[in-house]
Amino acid sequence: MGPLMDSLMSIVDFFLHLDHHMTSILETFGGWTYLLLFLIIFCETGLVITPFLPGDSLLFVIGTIAAGTGALQIEWLLFSLSIAAILGDSMNYWIGSLLAPKVFRQEKIRFIKREYLERTEKFYAKYGGKTIIIARFVPIVRTFAPFLAGVGKMSYRWF
Repeated sequence: MGPLMDSLMSIVDFFLHLDHHMTSILETFGGWTYLLLFLIIFCETGLVITPFLPGDSLLFVIGTIAAGTGALQIEWLLFSLSIAAILGDSMNYWIGSLLAPKVFRQEKIRFIKREYLERTEKFYAKYGGKTIIIARFVPIVRTFAPFLAGVGKMSYRWF
């Protein structure tokens, strides 16, 4: 592998194992760590393309750090990360609801068929509320459920 590929692999490793690098992040960024954590949780829940970001493991690590060392304030974490998750879910829902009509207007999409959209709509009409609640506790699913709720035209109020 060349130097560029090594650098890329280092960056990927850093994000995949962010929980292991948390103490050095705290030492380097100090108070800005809250913003970094906010962005990670927001992206993990709000962007369909980032389900690989650490969620649960990161929360356990920062909770342990907050309880053990006091380097992070638990009140700030609870507030900011709750807001990040709510905003991320909402954004993911709206991306799905705005993107779906544009995508499904085109009839010739190789892997996406209109029948999939119709099945998604029926599923969310029947199981939408349960799906959203259960999805909060399943790492990969929590990234896709809000997006599919938007695609499936689940009422935002019910969402």
